Amino acid sequence: MIDSMKKTSDWICSQEIASDVTVHAGGVSFSLHKFPLVSKCGYIMKLLSDTKENDGLVVEIPDIPGGSEGFELAAKFCYGINFELSTENIAVVRCVAEYLEMTEDYAVGNLVKRSESYLNEVGLKTLAGAVCILQSSANLLPMAEKVRLINRCIDTIAFIVTKESQFLSSSGVDGALVTSSSSSSHPKAVVDWWAEDLIVLRIDIFQRVLLAMISRGFKQYALGPILMLYAQKCLRGLEIFRKSKKQIEQDQEHEKRIVLETIVSLLPRERNAMSVSFVSMLLRAAIYLETTMACRLDLEKRIGLQLGQAVLDDILIPSYNFEGDTLFDVDTVQRILMNYLEYALEGTRDEDYVSSPQSDIEKVGKLMECYLAEIASDCNLLVSKFINLAEHIPEQAKVSEDGMYRAIDIYLKAHPMLSDMERKKVCSLMDCQKLSREACAHAAQNDRLPVQTVVQVLYYEQQRLRDNMDGGLIAVEPMARQTNNNQPLNDELSRLKKENQDLKFELLKIKTRLREAERSSSSFVDKSTVSNSSSTRYSADKPPLPRKSFINSVSKKLGKLAPFLRADGVLPSTSRGKSKQSKNRRHSIS
Repeated sequence: MIDSMKKTSDWICSQEIASDVTVHAGGVSFSLHKFPLVSKCGYIMKLLSDTKENDGLVVEIPDIPGGSEGFELAAKFCYGINFELSTENIAVVRCVAEYLEMTEDYAVGNLVKRSESYLNEVGLKTLAGAVCILQSSANLLPMAEKVRLINRCIDTIAFIVTKESQFLSSSGVDGALVTSSSSSSHPKAVVDWWAEDLIVLRIDIFQRVLLAMISRGFKQYALGPILMLYAQKCLRGLEIFRKSKKQIEQDQEHEKRIVLETIVSLLPRERNAMSVSFVSMLLRAAIYLETTMACRLDLEKRIGLQLGQAVLDDILIPSYNFEGDTLFDVDTVQRILMNYLEYALEGTRDEDYVSSPQSDIEKVGKLMECYLAEIASDCNLLVSKFINLAEHIPEQAKVSEDGMYRAIDIYLKAHPMLSDMERKKVCSLMDCQKLSREACAHAAQNDRLPVQTVVQVLYYEQQRLRDNMDGGLIAVEPMARQTNNNQPLNDELSRLKKENQDLKFELLKIKTRLREAERSSSSFVDKSTVSNSSSTRYSADKPPLPRKSFINSVSKKLGKLAPFLRADGVLPSTSRGKSKQSKNRRHSIS
């Protein structure tokens, strides 16, 4: 303002005639002359024609486009002072000229015609020029819309970008654009020639530009890189990867919310057009900014359709809503999984999808097991939420149960106050038959597991060893005869035989202890006599210990479980009264 007033004073000093008009425009007073203004400005001429005074005229123009700077340019033109038109000031000049009615009706070569000539011959000939004018026009509404300045800039940008993209497509560069837009690595390098110019626009103008491009034939899936760049620029500063929510100004939060919802509405509908990591970032921001539910559900569905390409970090979405709640948003991840399962059941897959359905669902299964293990250590995670999410993992997605066992073990360790019923429900989520040998060895010695689960693990491991033994004898013996003393195969056969012998010995030991228990419970003799005879018999008949193996490592566990087993190694029925009575009597004398 000070510069405008100083320049106005310079004009007055250069004139021999004293000023007779004072113009208040944009908060600044201009002391000018009536004749130069009315000779070219129809708006001022109409105002002054209604007044009868000749000296001390005052003209109020409070809402002039561009404020005091815009009126200063118009006044310079009226006085014949040269100034340079450029893409930075042409929007203001054109809107001010229209507002002040500086048309050919009042002077030949007036400011409206001069500004239009510059727009048509220079300003709207290049992409950078059109973007610069459009950015300036966004602050000159509604006059910029009245003179169709914004529409003309948008049409110019859409025409140039679409023409160039069609040229690149015919030259074979379009494939690179698709590859870049489907990953998070450097999309900027492919679209740098136009994306860097467009991301400076305001979100509403930016949206209109992209829609105009699509209407002219620009492929929507190619919008991925520009949307990623715009989102990174506008959403910068949000603490979306932390549990705590950083307080930001309300106006700034509202602006970012509008930006995010607009970007989501512009996302390509083609599958694999956007990376899962980018969509996950948008979902975090949507939850953080509390956007509309429709916006969040749209992002959840997009992630669900590409869940097979996600990694663990993509679904570790923090929970921002309540203090003391879970660290991660489990409900959102469960909805994402449901979207994937719904899509997988439909069986409709795009042609550009590379992975087979089976490998895809196995990846999802491993991913969800890793997610369960990650959230299991959260002490605030309810057992119902843990079980509900685990039950939605399809059986065909589980190659083995090691991942589920790991998650269950972590959950039981982090929640030691669970009831026996809750522990049983948690452990029922895994199929003990699908545990690896390493997992079985760990589970057999895991005190956090219920007794019934340990029994199942040992039973299925025994059955597996028996099957391996039978299969090894059938497959290995003919091969050993044909290969003339094949040492590795013989070693494997010897190892299997040894483990089978150890297993038989352990079972024999359990049967012996069960017989003794039944015999002692059926006779009513003195406690000391029973104890002494039993001790003598066990010490006299005890066979030598076998070589230490996996079965030996769990023998103590089996010993503890012996009262629950029949002579054949199977849990007895609890319906028979005799067994229950024997159990009570055994406890009364031991």
